[in-house]
Amino acid sequence: MSGHPRAGHPPAGTSRPDRVGVDLASATVSAQPAPATAEAGPAVPWYRSLSAQLLFLTVLFVMLAEVLIFVPSVARERLSFLESTVMDADLATLSLEETPNNMVTPELARQILDSVGVHGIVYRGGQTRRLVLADAMPAALDATLDMRDETLLGSVRDALIALVRTDNRMLRVIAPSRQAPDAFIEVVMDEGPLVAHLHAYAGEILSISIVISLFTAVLVYVSLHWRLVQPMARVTQSMVDFRHDPSNPWTVARPRNRRDEIGVAERELATMQTDLRAALRQNRRLAELGQAVSKISHDLRNILATAVLVSDRIASIDDPEVQRLTPTLVRSIDRAATLANETLRYGRADEAAPQRSEFDLHDLMDDVGSSAGVGQNARVTWRNEVPERFAICADREQVFRALLNLARNAVQALDSDATRDGQVVARAERTDGHITIDIIDTGPGLPPKARAALFKPFAGSARAGGTGLGLAIARDIARAHRGDIHLVRSDERGTQFRLEIPDA
Repeated sequence: MSGHPRAGHPPAGTSRPDRVGVDLASATVSAQPAPATAEAGPAVPWYRSLSAQLLFLTVLFVMLAEVLIFVPSVARERLSFLESTVMDADLATLSLEETPNNMVTPELARQILDSVGVHGIVYRGGQTRRLVLADAMPAALDATLDMRDETLLGSVRDALIALVRTDNRMLRVIAPSRQAPDAFIEVVMDEGPLVAHLHAYAGEILSISIVISLFTAVLVYVSLHWRLVQPMARVTQSMVDFRHDPSNPWTVARPRNRRDEIGVAERELATMQTDLRAALRQNRRLAELGQAVSKISHDLRNILATAVLVSDRIASIDDPEVQRLTPTLVRSIDRAATLANETLRYGRADEAAPQRSEFDLHDLMDDVGSSAGVGQNARVTWRNEVPERFAICADREQVFRALLNLARNAVQALDSDATRDGQVVARAERTDGHITIDIIDTGPGLPPKARAALFKPFAGSARAGGTGLGLAIARDIARAHRGDIHLVRSDERGTQFRLEIPDA
């Protein structure tokens, strides 16, 4: 892109600071990444580590599963105890049928009742009801349990209640007899032995559950620690090491040959660290290059200033040959100054945040046209078709720079074709909450190579000697305003670029 237009030659001995007064030292490339300020936190205590959490959760969940098994097991053991007691009582009634008149001595009756674990046995069959065996019967019964109506939920409830009881109740238990289909046995028994049996059974189940839980937890812990925790620890350690020393190639993650999600994470982390390390190395070299450029800025500025003075003196010579060659010299100086200015402006780490204010876009576009070098070539005309008093709210200086870069590109495209005249048209309108600004030229269009590298610095220039920074800087400005720039068309009819920013 060319520099500002030369409308006339100033007197000899004067300089043009607006073209060549580029303070390269103040615009040094700032590409060195900022050092990290946050320090790594303390090491994670073992009881808060992923391994400890995994072990705790495994034991907890296995114990929870054992509880779900434990409760029905205790309920079933209670029913088994009662069924066994009733069955023993039923067998005792059968043994009495072999005795004369179903009579036994008190001592034998006591032994039978003690072996069964009850105070009395009653047999009911059909219309008969008889007391088979009895000891000192209690005055009252505390509860009656009919095992013919027993349900799962009721059995679980009664078993849990029995586990927490501290008093001894007297129970009446009714169950079917094996002697006849319609017969059943009633027994009167203490609840104490049943509760003691349930406590012993619950203790055994609890001990077995703890052993199973610990054994299962160890197996699950070892397998998950091997397959999950250790790989994640390696990934975490690689991230910490890379953060402290990204330039060291040994801090880059080394992925294992795994095909699961952790393998993908390791490979992606290694790729990201490698790319980031290369980018940091390139940024460091760019920063060093910027420092080198700043050291020669003073000499380069003096050289350009001297060249301007010489060109001014040469321009005052009336020799026709001199007058013919002087514009070429002036344009070369302009290009050198513009190249240095744009290169260092683009090399800044951050563009200043937009300072929004309301201004007239029509007046701004007049300034763009006068600064883009349209009047320097009589074959190129400028048409400002932006409506008058078209007010927008944006950073006037930054929008001017973006539009000036687009206009200069358009003028240079027309200058490159000496076979025809051309014009550059500026238009603007409000559409769907956005302001669209078009810069249109009637030039030959962009070559395919330039279109392929559009908006890429140092690669998207359409002319020899160009840097391609104009469009890159213009897009940065547009995006800082939450907008963008894109190519609408580029063909034999010309090229049209569009800048869009929100209508604040």
